[in-house]
Parts: sequence; structure tokens; C-alpha cells
Amino acid sequence: MLGQETAVNRQAGRIRQAYRTCRPWHGRPWQLALSAFAIVLSFGVANAAQEERIDFGKGWTEQRFSLFSSNSFDPQGTSLTIESNGTVSLLWKRLLPQFWRTSKASWRWQVREGVPATDLTQKGGDDRNLALYFIFLPQQAAEKAGDAGISALLKATDARVLMYVWGGDHPVGAILPTPYLGERGRTVVRRGIGTGIADEAIDLANDYRAAFGEPPESLVGLAVSADSDDTGTRIVASIGNLTLLR
Repeated sequence: MLGQETAVNRQAGRIRQAYRTCRPWHGRPWQLALSAFAIVLSFGVANAAQEERIDFGKGWTEQRFSLFSSNSFDPQGTSLTIESNGTVSLLWKRLLPQFWRTSKASWRWQVREGVPATDLTQKGGDDRNLALYFIFLPQQAAEKAGDAGISALLKATDARVLMYVWGGDHPVGAILPTPYLGERGRTVVRRGIGTGIADEAIDLANDYRAAFGEPPESLVGLAVSADSDDTGTRIVASIGNLTLLR
């Protein structure tokens, strides 16, 4: 709902701007109307070309880390509900080349039940309520990756992964090493422990530079996970309105 309201407000602003732009011109009324319509239409086309709302029901695949451990993922269009009962797994999606230049992202997430505070840098003790992965490869490697699965992508030596996390016993905004990816991955803490609902808007380019000291490569994949296997607790959470901005 918030995303829809924001979009309506943006469009209303564009219409007002178009009116102010055309008002000084004393042409015929139909010419004035056509000019205003063309300006608003051009704004809409440009916006559509830049923003993409992600559908969790299309092209997503679950990746388990253990044969007997799997979360429950319930995709409903642009929203995804996750339940984790002492389990861990992720849902991931490969991105088409038109998304490789993504520079910003936004989403809304909610935690109804969550895990206790953990050390996100500790292997075997890094449970978290939610994590949203952004997976990058150099363009040449991205072009050669073909149908490689998430395991192959995460193991690639030239891959880089930003994980935005709700959970852990760390300051909000901390950029941490990941216990499984080494220098290839960084955890960015967006929310600490606890339940609630929050809207996020991130600058991927800036965060990538802060994490890896260089400009971002091609964004080739997304993944969502919940992790409660170390603490044996329960997570009920959701994420939605995930939007990529190119």
C-alpha cells in the first residue's frame, strides 16, 4: 500500500510540473493539453524503464543447505512469507541482463517472530530473521555464467555478495565479514533483533564501494533467506514491494 501511495504522489507531482511548464504558453487549448500529456507520458515511460517491482512467484528456486532442513516459502505476487522452524534455506532468482546495472533498491519487510541476538560473523552461530542477498559478477563472467545455480555463483572467486540483514547483535549500519564467503561477501546490518515492520531504501553502488572498495559489477541474482537452525527457534517473516532502480 505504501508503494502504491508513493507512486501516486510521484505521478501527481509530475502532472503539476507539466502544468507549470506549459502554463506560460498561450497557444490553443488542444495544443496545450497535448503538450502536457506528452510531458507526463515521457515521465511515465522513463520511470517504467528505470524501476522494476519484483514478482516472487516467477523464476525463484529454493536452495537447501541440508537435505533435512528447509524453510517454508509462500510467494504471493510481490510479497513473500517465510517460516523457519530450526531450519535454514534460501529462495533465489537469476536476473536478466537489463537488471545488471541496478544501482538502488527498496523493499518492505516484517518480522512477527524472530531469533535471539547472535554473532553474524560466527560460523554455526549466525542465525538471523531475514537476509536479502544481492549477487554480483564482472560483466564478462556474468555473460559466461549461463544457467549456473546459486551454489556455483556463491563459490565463484570473482563473485561479490551484499547481504542486508534483519537480526544479529551488532550496530545498525555495520558492514561485517561473512563467515562463509570470506572476502567475497559482506553483511550489512539494517535492523537488529526484535519484531516489527520497516521500509528500506538502499544505495547499492555506495554500499558496494564501502564494502569492497571498488565500483559495483553486474547484479546477476537475488536471494532471500531466514536462518534459525543454530538456535532452534522459530521465524515468521515477510518481504514485499522489492523494487530495483536502474
